[in-house]
Amino acid sequence: MIGRDEQTTDQPKALREEVAQLRQALASHALIDQAIGVVITVSRLRPEQGWDVLKHISQHTNTKLREVARCLVEWPARGTLPDVIRGALPAAVEHARTRTGAAGREDDLEVRCGRPG
Repeated sequence: MIGRDEQTTDQPKALREEVAQLRQALASHALIDQAIGVVITVSRLRPEQGWDVLKHISQHTNTKLREVARCLVEWPARGTLPDVIRGALPAAVEHARTRTGAAGREDDLEVRCGRPG
């Protein structure tokens, strides 16, 4: 059994760890929101569809969601995406469009997947 002194000593450490986790979650959330913005702008989707695109790419490429988000946020500045994400993006966009019943232009998607904007 943990004594009161041990709990008091462990509390600041636990609070520091929790603060670090919350900061990481906040940073990840902001990055994911930015990536959704890139996806919805480039693919002309609604925000909930952009979220679906990120999830679809992550799940179908076995890539962490925040890594997919980072790559998408950096895409406009770099002018390119990693091959695995670039390859998965059209299917993810199509999946999001058909899932929500939104019409999209295939030719527009083909042009935009190589370079943003």
